[in-house]
Amino acid sequence: MPTDAARNLEQPLRGTGGLLLCRAAPDAVAPAAVLLRRPMLLAPAGRGWSVLVPTGLSWQGEEEPVDLVLDGWAAALAVGAPWPVLALWWDAGRAGFSLASGVRRPVGYVWLADGTPAGEDEAMRTFAGRLGLDPVHAVQALDGLTRPDAEADAAARLRGVLAVLAHAGLALPTGLVPVRPADALAEAAWTARGVRRTDRAGWREVVRPELVEASVVGPLMRGRRARLLAAAHLVAGSALGLWGLGRRSGGWAAAGGLLVAQGIAGLAYDRFRSDGARLPVPPD
Repeated sequence: MPTDAARNLEQPLRGTGGLLLCRAAPDAVAPAAVLLRRPMLLAPAGRGWSVLVPTGLSWQGEEEPVDLVLDGWAAALAVGAPWPVLALWWDAGRAGFSLASGVRRPVGYVWLADGTPAGEDEAMRTFAGRLGLDPVHAVQALDGLTRPDAEADAAARLRGVLAVLAHAGLALPTGLVPVRPADALAEAAWTARGVRRTDRAGWREVVRPELVEASVVGPLMRGRRARLLAAAHLVAGSALGLWGLGRRSGGWAAAGGLLVAQGIAGLAYDRFRSDGARLPVPPD
């Protein structure tokens, strides 16, 4: 019987949609995902991986281009997290990805619908390096995706990226294929094992300070590093928000606003906890 990953790799490109792949377990991703204030489904996606599936989006003309929206969300998630976020997206004319990691410039690649490469070759090496992929075999496989191939369309290119990431532990649940329409992805996500809604996370999961500070992001929540990170959020968020407004891009403007909110909240949280205060936790 074929595995979930094998079944996923067999699907053709059929609609507009996107996924966010986080290099962290769902418990680490959930608090950050809540801050996006968008309805999403969060599920495990292999050892050390999670997948976020947007819901309520169809990309039938009302929304911004899928690449701008997904790239903005990935940047907003990654800037305050110790793990990278990979945005996969596709529409009728193109498909591609963007990897956001901390405050570094995102790196990505684009293919036309027929599979014609439309990105910079060096981007694949940077992509592999930031994810800690095999510097020989993974890079060779990724480089192959940047070369002309009359038999490889955009769907095949994305399947190639997933095949490389599978060697790093990625295993998308059945039906979460980065070539399907957004509504089909959301429907499939509901059946994934361990799936949860980020917009309905419990209070205890989101705000209990002892749990967050004891996690891998703890050093980023309090102290000098936390204050520096919060200040960086304010600066980067202000610049990103203004840039998004200038481009009339609601996705990037929203991402900038989120970073500003995170910066303000980070400074307030550090001050509050430094005074020895304890956050009240309402019952679930």
